[in-house]
Amino acid sequence: MATLASCLELEKQLEELLVQIKLTDTADLWKEIEQTAQKLANALRVRDTPEDNHTVVGRTELPQTLTLLVSLCLHGAMTPSEEDSASLFEILRLGANLCMDHDENRGHLLEAGFPQEMVAILEGYAEKVSGPPFTEPLDLDVSQLKIVRTAIGVLLNASLGYSPVRHRLISLEAAITIMRLSVAIYPPGLWKRTPHSPDNEDVWELRSGISEWAWRTISELRENNDDNLTVFNPDVLPFFIPSLQAFIPDANKSDVVSDIDLQARAGLLDSDLESLAETCMLLESLSLDIEDVRLSLARGYNFPAEHGGVPCLSVMLDFIEEGNYPKLWYEEDLGWDATDIKRKERAFDICKAAVIKTIVEVAGEEHNDDVLWDDSDPEQPGGPFVCMMVGWIKKYVSTKTQKSADESAIDRDDLAICACLALGNLARREKHAIVLLRPPHSLAPVLTSKNLLSPNSDIKLRHAVIGLLKNVSQSATPTSIIPVELGNAGIIEAIVGSGVWDQQHDAMVEVVQVGAIGVVKHLCNTSVQNAYALILPGSSSSGLDQLLALIKRSDSVAVKSEGTRVLVNVIKSIWSTASSPASDNTQQTVDEKKRQSAMEKMRTPECTEALANLVTRSGKFPLLVNEGIVALSLLSTHPSGALLVWKSLTVPLPKEASPSPPAIIEPTSTLEDAAVQEKEGDNVSQKKSPPRIVVPQHALDMIAAVLRNVDNQANFPVEVRMNACALLMQIGRNTPGTDSVEGMKTALQPALEKVLKKLAGAQSKDEMLAKAIQKLLDSWS
Repeated sequence: MATLASCLELEKQLEELLVQIKLTDTADLWKEIEQTAQKLANALRVRDTPEDNHTVVGRTELPQTLTLLVSLCLHGAMTPSEEDSASLFEILRLGANLCMDHDENRGHLLEAGFPQEMVAILEGYAEKVSGPPFTEPLDLDVSQLKIVRTAIGVLLNASLGYSPVRHRLISLEAAITIMRLSVAIYPPGLWKRTPHSPDNEDVWELRSGISEWAWRTISELRENNDDNLTVFNPDVLPFFIPSLQAFIPDANKSDVVSDIDLQARAGLLDSDLESLAETCMLLESLSLDIEDVRLSLARGYNFPAEHGGVPCLSVMLDFIEEGNYPKLWYEEDLGWDATDIKRKERAFDICKAAVIKTIVEVAGEEHNDDVLWDDSDPEQPGGPFVCMMVGWIKKYVSTKTQKSADESAIDRDDLAICACLALGNLARREKHAIVLLRPPHSLAPVLTSKNLLSPNSDIKLRHAVIGLLKNVSQSATPTSIIPVELGNAGIIEAIVGSGVWDQQHDAMVEVVQVGAIGVVKHLCNTSVQNAYALILPGSSSSGLDQLLALIKRSDSVAVKSEGTRVLVNVIKSIWSTASSPASDNTQQTVDEKKRQSAMEKMRTPECTEALANLVTRSGKFPLLVNEGIVALSLLSTHPSGALLVWKSLTVPLPKEASPSPPAIIEPTSTLEDAAVQEKEGDNVSQKKSPPRIVVPQHALDMIAAVLRNVDNQANFPVEVRMNACALLMQIGRNTPGTDSVEGMKTALQPALEKVLKKLAGAQSKDEMLAKAIQKLLDSWS
């Protein structure tokens, strides 16, 4: 172990040699500099010495000395000559060891400009890179490769956990330089088609080592980027492609190397996989975070000049469709056991999933709608990208169908998932959705396939299919053919049969359940046939039964509320359909029978309580409260329905479904308390207490809050308050001889009279509300 005195002596020698080399630049002096730097670099390889050599030496002139020596060693060039490489290599080693795990020395080197010099050297080598595709690795000899590796090592050591250096390197676009250079030095997979010798194998090992250090440095610059500075831009995209291409089988190129050492081969295969993993994770991250990356990838699909002729997005799609585990992984002589191979296969699958997410993000970029969707060729509706995605879905369904007879057929869930998610993002416009449903694509009947939607389908696949259906159905206008097309294809029956609403709760299932609810909600809006398909039972339980059971058992407010909104749309569609004329005095038409049967299915305690709970829990959302009130009003048009509605209005909201009160709510307050306060007059309101938001215990409480519209979580428009009056009128009219009227009078009359007093002399909509309230009160007298 070197002593502090010896380290300081070596540092002093370097200072003196710097002075001499400035005066007389000779090969002998550079040789002496090389040897001195080597000794000091070796001494500083050891950390945590008793005398803290690193700190003491770092506080000398060594950082400035090293920076000046680098500049002088280059002799005005961007990269070193062959004669200068050995000296420069040892200087870089010394710099790397000086700042290893030492923030103070990192700061000294940064102040001296040493990391900046490393970037300049790497930029010099990167100037020799023309860009992908690479038919051979960048032509650098061993000494130059060592310079590149050590320069990257300096940047890695200097930036690890140290923000000032990271920020400076990001401002110099060091990550892009390192990426361009490392991929050119080690194009993944290219070693398979290169003649090998023992010396050549050592060079490939050196090249793969550079790739490893480069990825570590890039990860450090990105993952610990506290200020979210831009590390990469779209210019780097072509340099991701070689890693993907290395895993796409090419029938025209040999994938077998027989003359390479097995240990070396295993190491290079690992390097290829590491490069692929880093590339795919980076692609996914950039597509999520940077809009310009998403836009650039889409533009490059039709115009490869965007990326210098490299078809980035096309190669990504080829990788998803054709990329596979390398055959070399399975050679017995390689020595990998089943566990090793399984781990690598899993890593590869994760890479493919990341590229799929990238494709989906690119398709989901709003500004890419008109880039990826191309109507210029009537033979290819939607353009090449859309046709490819449609083809993937149809191919998956066809292959799954064939697999029943051919067990060797390979499931390609990944293709179907990618295609459904990507098309779902592009189908948010009605005109696009219609193209997907009409010939030649005709996707609706394809999407009903049990190969896509069944209890046995992978939940991720069902999520993708339902996501596509949701966006297609959501894009429909009131007069659109979309609900009809999807309804005729049996989409609702397919969703009901998929069992997604029967499954128990977990995070992924819940997302799919909400998506399926969304599809059905949109399809049942204004479409009575779709409403019938949901609620009238087929060979098994109806969709309505499944949905009500899900609403009851779920702890998710989204599932409960959105699921109940399906009931709202179903009721509105059925009740808005005019009765069909009877064919004679004794027999109604088939449609009218179906309508009456559907109405009866909706007049149940389960339906009315679900709707009442929607009203109770939605105090922040007047739209939801109004939807629930309107649906309850329609159910109340029939005496049996009115009685069920009245009973549901006074059923307390289940505790597990109770909304979380905001801080200003007094949990013990109810609407009955508020009614008592109204009776007591204005003395209560004159107290200097803060406004109090009462917590509705049941739907009647919420309706009272809507009518009063004081200290609510939201302001309720006049139209909602009038609809509440209409609901109460309807209940009173259709429940004669019950306690409904007396119950409403007890709970609401004082509050309503107070509201009516405040509305005296009101005009416009407020006047209409006052008339509605007065009419309601008169009906109770």
